[in-house]
Amino acid sequence: MKGLVILLLFLEPLLSGAVTNYDSYKVYQVTPQSMDEALALKTFENNGYFDFWSSLRSVGAPVDIMVNPIAQDMFEDFLQNYNIKYDVLIENVQETINKNVQGRSSTRAVEQGQVSFTEFMRYDEITAYLQQLAADYPSIVTTEVVGQSFEGRDISLIRISSGGTNKTTIFAEATIHAREWIAPPVALYVISQLVENSENAYMYEDVDWAIIPVANPDGYEYTHTDTRLWRKTRTPGTICYGVDPNRNFDYNWNVIGASSWQCDETYAGYIPFSEQETQAIRDYTLAHKDDIKLYLAIHSYGQWMLYPWGHTTEGPEDEEELIALGELFRDAIYAVNGTEYVVNSTAKGLYYAAGTSIDWAKAVAGIDLSYTIELPGGGSAGFDIPAERIESVVEETWEGFKVLHDYIQRKFNDTDTDN
Repeated sequence: MKGLVILLLFLEPLLSGAVTNYDSYKVYQVTPQSMDEALALKTFENNGYFDFWSSLRSVGAPVDIMVNPIAQDMFEDFLQNYNIKYDVLIENVQETINKNVQGRSSTRAVEQGQVSFTEFMRYDEITAYLQQLAADYPSIVTTEVVGQSFEGRDISLIRISSGGTNKTTIFAEATIHAREWIAPPVALYVISQLVENSENAYMYEDVDWAIIPVANPDGYEYTHTDTRLWRKTRTPGTICYGVDPNRNFDYNWNVIGASSWQCDETYAGYIPFSEQETQAIRDYTLAHKDDIKLYLAIHSYGQWMLYPWGHTTEGPEDEEELIALGELFRDAIYAVNGTEYVVNSTAKGLYYAAGTSIDWAKAVAGIDLSYTIELPGGGSAGFDIPAERIESVVEETWEGFKVLHDYIQRKFNDTDTDN
């Protein structure tokens, strides 16, 4: 048995592109009941046959793992031999994806330059909406191409401001992981509420907003056209495509919670900032680091508000403030629909993950208040959240963004406070 496990750990699916069909792929929900079980399970974490959809956090906490059909019998034998508790969460991933696809209209309802929160918008539709806002609201909206993806798509940023320079700024990047389809609608809803709802004009009077709705446009489009669960960029490697852009930032790069093997989901790249997509975020952030006071990375899924660090369970010096602000965000969301978020550091709450954007933003760019927002999942496949849930997620998350703004406004702009 042990020999079979060891053999599998060294056998990688040598794919020049990606899995295009997940027929017979299963998702297992596994619950280790001891540290030995957790450590045994962890040996599968950076293997191409296993895609950890949720984190291997702690003893007694379930983790969702998608498993290639080739490895399923061996994996079930392993779990049974170790007496590790498990359930099959999804019997056939492709069938689940197909059901959700069938529930989407084949005729696009999104008009050019408009936004929709009843279906998932494509990259070109999102870009057109940003450009339309810039045309319709030139006094407060500007758009900027901060870089280009490997395949030549613009990485577009929208800035919302009442004018002036050197102003306190909230920066947000979404969809750095391609398959996290609920991230773009949240970014777009924040943009829509700021720009098109005059009741929120106070939120950009003293605080500017800089938002990248689709930070990984090649990967995002690929999830629509080829492989729904694609996570990485689309940079070609010698064997497999793509780099995990949220392991590609140059702070404790590839020390833990990332992979050096290009076929793995958490491949950190051959060097830090190997990807044009991460270079674009780096360059914009460094150019505005003195103004950016809050850095937000919008992801899914899991309902977490995560702060640095990802490489160690030791908290940053300002951990108390990070927790306090995270709890304000958490409580605001809970008040809407009763959705429960957990506030913790990446390493303590979720998993070890070095080379992330928020760790780099805090340690290198000097943006103390940096968070990853892990939005809710949905359906039986967590990344394939049904379109009918978009509105509830974006509306509740917006309430969290409002309290983040209020805190940044008070801390950095109000002259009658001691902060």
